[in-house]
Amino acid sequence: MKQNLKYYPNIKTKSFHFDHVHIQWNQQVPLHQQQTWELSYIITGSGIRVIGDVVENFSEGEIILIPPNISHCWSFDKSVHDSHGKIENITIVFENEFLKNCIQIFPELSVAISELQNSENAVSFTGEPLQKLQILLTSMINQNGIERISSFIKILELISYGKEMRIVGRPVIESKKEKKLQKIHLYILSNFQSNITLEEVSKSMGMQKSSFCVFFKRMTGKSFFTYLTEFRIESSCQMLVKTRLSVKEICIASGFNDIPYYNRVFKKIKGTSPGNYRNKHQ
Repeated sequence: MKQNLKYYPNIKTKSFHFDHVHIQWNQQVPLHQQQTWELSYIITGSGIRVIGDVVENFSEGEIILIPPNISHCWSFDKSVHDSHGKIENITIVFENEFLKNCIQIFPELSVAISELQNSENAVSFTGEPLQKLQILLTSMINQNGIERISSFIKILELISYGKEMRIVGRPVIESKKEKKLQKIHLYILSNFQSNITLEEVSKSMGMQKSSFCVFFKRMTGKSFFTYLTEFRIESSCQMLVKTRLSVKEICIASGFNDIPYYNRVFKKIKGTSPGNYRNKHQ
């Protein structure tokens, strides 16, 4: 699983790597894990992400900090994009060695960086820190290398002392069971918009159907299809809020083939209809 800097240029020639991409929704890096820190800003796009042991929806505007050695990936919704049909994000990758060097060169940063180095979980920023980070990261697009160093020192202070944040991922305990569960999550992530049968998913895991069902229920506390249905509903919620697709189109795009059934399940889980949910959250 560890793929240190496989997807980024060698940052030994720079203090850190700054990457601004404007690409098709399906051109993102697959599940990966590296020995570096990663700060990601989703400018345009939404979908579902996996960070360590957490699978959840994400939307534009989010800024996520991922410590070293936590596996992660973003799966973008093909229906959410800009006028060019593309998603856009900014990623900064930096090493622990860079943080150590900063302490030596700038003693004023020692307390802030020590706070950062004690972080084990991936976090999403909120409130005023999020707004300041969005401005700083966006400004770095048109800056030269020296200007970016100045901006990044300000960013280090914000991400180190930021109190307005929530945990969005934790390190996965390296056990066979956890690895297998993560593999199932990735299967769902890649196939939830299509028809998934118990035969297919259990076979892809190299398990008998009965063993698969027992394993999944024991690990999650839910049956596989209960989990899959809830996952599809959460995905449809993102599309209701972030796109102009009709409820019928969203029903199909989130893996449901029957609109009345989708409406019933949605109301059971969310307590309201898809239409009312859209009106309330837009």
